[in-house]
Amino acid sequence: MQFKVFTPTEYTEILNEGLSDFAAVIEGEVSEYRINQGKWIFFKIKDAGSVLDCFSTTFQIKTPLEDGMQVRLYGVPKIYPKSGKLSLTVQWVEASGEGALKRAFELLKEELEREGLFSLSRKREITKFPNKIGLIASKESAAYKDFLKIISQRFPIEISLFDVSVQGENSISDIVSAFEYFNEHKDELDLDLIVLTRGGGSLEDLKSFNSREIAYAVFASLLPVVCGVGHEQDVSLADYVADLRASTPSNAAELISPQRYDVLDALEHKASKMEAILKSSIPQKDQVDHKAYRIEVDLRDLVSSSKANIESGLGGLEDFIYEKINSFKSLEVQLKNCLKIFEESLIMQKTKMENFVRLLNGLSPQAVLKRGYSITKLNGRVVSSVKKLKRGDKLNTQLSDGEIVSEVLVD
Repeated sequence: MQFKVFTPTEYTEILNEGLSDFAAVIEGEVSEYRINQGKWIFFKIKDAGSVLDCFSTTFQIKTPLEDGMQVRLYGVPKIYPKSGKLSLTVQWVEASGEGALKRAFELLKEELEREGLFSLSRKREITKFPNKIGLIASKESAAYKDFLKIISQRFPIEISLFDVSVQGENSISDIVSAFEYFNEHKDELDLDLIVLTRGGGSLEDLKSFNSREIAYAVFASLLPVVCGVGHEQDVSLADYVADLRASTPSNAAELISPQRYDVLDALEHKASKMEAILKSSIPQKDQVDHKAYRIEVDLRDLVSSSKANIESGLGGLEDFIYEKINSFKSLEVQLKNCLKIFEESLIMQKTKMENFVRLLNGLSPQAVLKRGYSITKLNGRVVSSVKKLKRGDKLNTQLSDGEIVSEVLVD
């Protein structure tokens, strides 16, 4: 029998071609984990009966690992030609199980904190009255519906939604893409901030929000970020990096959108305070009258004294006149300063009043309609739910430039 003869290199190449068909997801415990030269990752994955060598790079693996951690990885088996050893070339790895997820969370949190991603000094202020926001959420989620419900009841805000998966294999890339889109189009969309939100779940459900990729995306955002992920007790790494953390999606809506009545009360208080400041800064009539009276008295004294000096032939008349002239000029300067303060105060208070008028105009129903909203009424009353309608009802929908009359065709 005659056999084909291979060199070791040729046979290794044939084996590796065949081994590529045995790529698999493998779950086990990490051991002998190490990083060489800051980029080559070596470790073993094992169970009670077997051990497999693993190889990857720091560019490929983003999840922090340590010995004893339970993980799930995707690897392709390969024989390393120079040693003849079989190892898995790992393309991705993730913590597996509650304990491993918590440990991976802590390891990455410590790393990101050292890098400065959580620093309070870099957090930006959230504007009190945002006009338009970028919202990163799943449009099918309860969290998204809760967020919209709260916003609709409070100060009006225009929302630009980027629909994403918030769980599963595509969630990280979806959310990173959303941040990239809003950063690229922030001027075109005229956004004030970005809100990242999803509902509650297990540590496994929320693991995308504890990833390095999303933490970096929040950190790199050109716009301030509000993060409302999970229930009140849930805290993600995205929360730590965000400029403002909300305990829930609904709380995120509350933090960025004040109550209408609170705004009106604050405006009323500001207006009263402004009125008081205006009154206190305007020179009172009796103050002006007193200055004028003093000038008049000094002029009379000047004339009387001058006349007396002339009649009596006393010397020093010239010095006396100069003294009185200087006194008069001093009073004149005081009066001008008083009037200047009055004028500057009026200008300042006028500017404040114009700002308040603009804010009030933003709250007006007509301004809300101009931003693309509409008001639908039935028999003169606002319709807040389709449950209140029935077939045949005549509706009036008010837009910014007119009104539409329509009829309900189905129950």
